[in-house]
Amino acid sequence: MSTSPLLAELTAAASAAAASAGPATVSIGRDHRGTGVVVADGLVVTSAHNLRDRTVQVTFAGGRTEQATVRGADVDADVALLAVDTAGVAPLAWSGREAAVGEVVFAVGRDGQGSRLTTGFVSAVERTVRGPRGRRIDGTVEHTAPLARGSSGGPLLDAEGRLLGLNTRRMGDGFYVAVPAGDALRQRLDALAAGTAPSPRRLGVAVAPAHVARRLRRSVGLPERDGLLVRGVDDGSPAASAGLRAGDLIVRAGTADVSDADDLWAALDAAADALELGVVRGAEELTVTVTFAAVAGDAEG
Repeated sequence: MSTSPLLAELTAAASAAAASAGPATVSIGRDHRGTGVVVADGLVVTSAHNLRDRTVQVTFAGGRTEQATVRGADVDADVALLAVDTAGVAPLAWSGREAAVGEVVFAVGRDGQGSRLTTGFVSAVERTVRGPRGRRIDGTVEHTAPLARGSSGGPLLDAEGRLLGLNTRRMGDGFYVAVPAGDALRQRLDALAAGTAPSPRRLGVAVAPAHVARRLRRSVGLPERDGLLVRGVDDGSPAASAGLRAGDLIVRAGTADVSDADDLWAALDAAADALELGVVRGAEELTVTVTFAAVAGDAEG
């Protein structure tokens, strides 16, 4: 039975993609919990959610293992850069262009048995998803190349086998998301490599969304208000130093009203050394000033 020219072309492209990406695609963790990509001599990029501590085992094609250290991680963008002996493995070439809806793409993952390649199409671009701590990641690429368990952090390739994006997660219903491998990712990796990547301001609080705050205030006979309900405050955090308490309702950050977490994060990103918050405590309206002598740790907000 003869093979159609289109199928033959797709088969050749898939084989070429697997051959070009295979050596540069690595497994992350002793339990092969994720995948990474060699992007430069001695440097591997992966998803930040694949990390557990400051060191991680990296397994290369052929089974060679090395212990890597975290050069830098941007948890909110779900990107991490590892320093590891790549032993001359050629970095994967970048596409250098934006993904287009409808184009054929290949996803590559690596586990303890080798690499796995899947095929799909770009289904949408400029999508917004949430990072590991809930912050928005804008401009992502949605595609249909299936991601097996342990494939997050691996490459999304174009038809020429070049890096088009960094796979992050499944969206459900057969759709998957990748961070585009464009100028923004290059700049972020350069900053992580140089140790100059900015760390976002953090209050050191856990918050509940506006609909929860309205329901709880209504249940105790208080007027409903839009805002974020403080569920907990980390000891020693900027929020604790400012006097924020569990049960407080954050209704304003700077000059902007707060109706959801994105409003608060936007105000934190724009803040310098201090941020004024409008707070409702019971029926009392308060203004508190949060100061940032140093970036707070890994709190939720």
